[in-house]
Amino acid sequence: MNRAPAPVPAIEVEFPDLAPWEAGNTGLPFVWCFAAGRPGPRVTIQALTHGNEVCGAIANDWLLREGVRPMRGTLTITFANVDAYHRFDAADPFASRCVDEDFNRLWTAEVLDGERRTRDLLRARALRPVYDETDYLLDLHSMTDPCPPLALAGRQQKGLELAQAVGLPEHIVIDAGHAAGKRLRDYGAFDDPVDPRNALLVECGQHWERAAPAVAKQSALRFLRHFGMLDSGFLDAHLDPAPLPPQRAIEITEVVTIRTDDFAFARAVAGLDVIARAGSLLARDGDDEVRTPYDDAVLIMPTRRPRKGETAVRIGRFVA
Repeated sequence: MNRAPAPVPAIEVEFPDLAPWEAGNTGLPFVWCFAAGRPGPRVTIQALTHGNEVCGAIANDWLLREGVRPMRGTLTITFANVDAYHRFDAADPFASRCVDEDFNRLWTAEVLDGERRTRDLLRARALRPVYDETDYLLDLHSMTDPCPPLALAGRQQKGLELAQAVGLPEHIVIDAGHAAGKRLRDYGAFDDPVDPRNALLVECGQHWERAAPAVAKQSALRFLRHFGMLDSGFLDAHLDPAPLPPQRAIEITEVVTIRTDDFAFARAVAGLDVIARAGSLLARDGDDEVRTPYDDAVLIMPTRRPRKGETAVRIGRFVA
């Protein structure tokens, strides 16, 4: 039933050489932390949660090359799954998302404290203290297929408020993640409604499109500006002065998890597609049909590579 995969999108960006950042200054490879002389929040900007999502690496490489330093608090810049990044092969560009398993499905104490050993999990355990000491995390991602950028705010009101304070991207997704495992942005205090610590995941566009690194840079600058971390002169020089469109929030009500090896969409789908009629056939999973639950259902990040146990698509609706 599965259809032939869509053509691989063009690779329009240069992959930065991360060798200058390997040593770090924290005792952890590819982790840099800078402290100001004034108290303030502990902010982390992360790239390469997935090894083939290069826009965050471009943004963090730029921040380090620019010598960005916080005016208050601490700024930590991380390149997470560098082992996966170094495996990138343009002939099979989706394979370097991870090494052994998805770094972004590991974030529960049960998994982190368990006995399983994979290279991605070992790196997650090494970086865990960084996140435990972070007040505000910006996790820079990108998407498999072309789609307007998305802010993934989690399920708590504080996540939505942070996305609105940053101001971009235009579309904010309110969701609880995946059945396959917990994301980093939902780890620990970040998902606690009464804890002020918070996280924002930004999907900056398609993995290798030319526009995605600019979204990553602007997201990082606006995130740091929100917390009063950067010099106004630097911000004036590098922030895009164009006015931003009003943001729209999409609340996810259903996560379609693939149950069989015989899954296929029944129609052409793309991120932010709106299916007008409730009950429209969306996909078949073995003998079962997947239909839209209501009118004007919004599709979020439909997969191009269906795999049993993973998310096929998230379904939501626009909310005030």
